[in-house]
Amino acid sequence: MSTTMRTRAVAGAAVALSLSLVLSACGGGDDTDSTAKTTKGDVQLEFWSWTEGIQQQVAVWNKEHPETQVKYVNAAGDTVYQKLRAAITSGNAPCLSKMDGMNLANFAADGLLTDITKQAAPYKSRYTTPAWNAVSPGGATYGIPTGSSPLFTAYRADLFAKYGVQAPKSWDDVIAAGKAVQKKDKNVKIFNMAGEDPSTLVDLSWQAGAQWYGIADDHWEIGFTSPEALKAADVVQQLVDNNLASNASYADPGVFKTWDLGKTILMTTSTWQLPIYDTNFPKSKGKWQLADAPVFDPAKPQTSSNFDVTAVLKGCKYPDRAAQFAAWLSSSKESLTALTDPASKSGLFPAVKDVSPYVDKIIPTEMFNGRSDSAQVITTAASRVGEQWQYGPDYAAMYSEMQKQWGKVMKKQLTVKAMLTGLQDWVLADLKNKGVKAVAAG
Repeated sequence: MSTTMRTRAVAGAAVALSLSLVLSACGGGDDTDSTAKTTKGDVQLEFWSWTEGIQQQVAVWNKEHPETQVKYVNAAGDTVYQKLRAAITSGNAPCLSKMDGMNLANFAADGLLTDITKQAAPYKSRYTTPAWNAVSPGGATYGIPTGSSPLFTAYRADLFAKYGVQAPKSWDDVIAAGKAVQKKDKNVKIFNMAGEDPSTLVDLSWQAGAQWYGIADDHWEIGFTSPEALKAADVVQQLVDNNLASNASYADPGVFKTWDLGKTILMTTSTWQLPIYDTNFPKSKGKWQLADAPVFDPAKPQTSSNFDVTAVLKGCKYPDRAAQFAAWLSSSKESLTALTDPASKSGLFPAVKDVSPYVDKIIPTEMFNGRSDSAQVITTAASRVGEQWQYGPDYAAMYSEMQKQWGKVMKKQLTVKAMLTGLQDWVLADLKNKGVKAVAAG
C-alpha cells in the first residue's frame, strides 16, 4: 500500500503565477492566543470540509465560542477544488477550507489564499516541523496543519515466517526478501505498486532525503535527479525489473484481496488505513504485524507523510479568528480526543508534536493481535517524518504529469530515472513559463 490507497486525482489546471509564494522565513511567536485576537466583536466564519466527525467538533466550538461562530459546509466531491477556485474568483469563498498540502501550495501560488504568517505564529510550536512546512510553502504561512499520515510497515507475520524472511529494516532488505520469497513461490509478491499511483516514488524520495522542491534565497531549486532522489528511483526500478511487486489498482474494490489472501505480504501504510484493514481483511485478521518503515540511512532514519490542512482563503475578513479556530480544531485536547476516536470515523491522526495520547485507541487489536508494539511503531513514525520535504508552486500539476508517465514505468516502457529526468525538465520549463525563478539543484 502507499500513502494513499486511492488514486490521487489531481487537477492539473494552469497556474497563472506572479509568485505570490513569499520566499522568506516564517516569524516565531509565543504559544498563546494573545496575538491572534485582534478582531473585535462577534463574527461568523464559513468552513468547508469533507472529514467525518468535523461537523460535531464545529458544534462544540460554537457552543464554547459565541464570539466566533463557524458555519460548516460539507463540501465532499471530486470537484471541490474547482468549486473553491470558482468561489474565490467570484468573491463568494468561505473563510476556511480543508485541503491537502500539495493543493495548498498551488492555491497559494495562484494568489488564492490569505497570508496568515503573523496570525498563525502563536500556534506554530504546537505542530511538527514537516506539518508546518505543509502550510508554509515558500516560507509564508497560509493555513494550520490538521492531520498527518506518517508511514510505517504492515506485514504478514505468518507468511514471512513461512518463507523464512524477516521484517525488513531497509529498502535493500525489502528487495532481498522479495527475491527470497519469489524463489519459493512465484505467485507471491513482497509489495504492491498501482499503475495509476506514483505515491510510492514520492514516499521513497522523501524517506531518502530528497528535495524535489527546495528554497534558496529568492528562487526555487528543483532536485528530481539528486543523488537522494536517484536512490529512491533505484529501489522502485529494482522492484519493477525483478517483478517483485503486484500491480493491484487502488481504484479496484477488490484491491484488498491481494493482501488478505496472501498474494502480497508487505505494505507501507498509515494510521487512517488501519480500521479499513480491520473491516476488509477477514481471512488474515490477527496475522499482521506493524514495523518501522524501511530506511535508507540507519544513522538518520526517516519516513514520509501526507498532511491535511485547514487553509485560509483569499478574502477572509477575519484571519486571526480563522487561525484560532483551525488551531483549536487540530491541536486542542478536547477536539483531538474526539476526532482520533474511531467512532468519529474521521480517520484523523494529529500533526501535533506529542501524539502519544491518541495512538492506542486507533489500533484495531484483533487485526494485529498484540504481537508487536504497534503503538511504538506509530509514535516512532510520527517522529521520523523527514523535515526537508517541501511542496512547490506547481506540485499538483507536476503530480498529474507524473501520473501520465508512471504507467509506462510499471510496464517497463520507461525507467524511473528517465521519468525523473523528464519531470525535472518539465518543472523547470513550467515554472519559467509562469514567471517563477527556478534552477536545477546543484
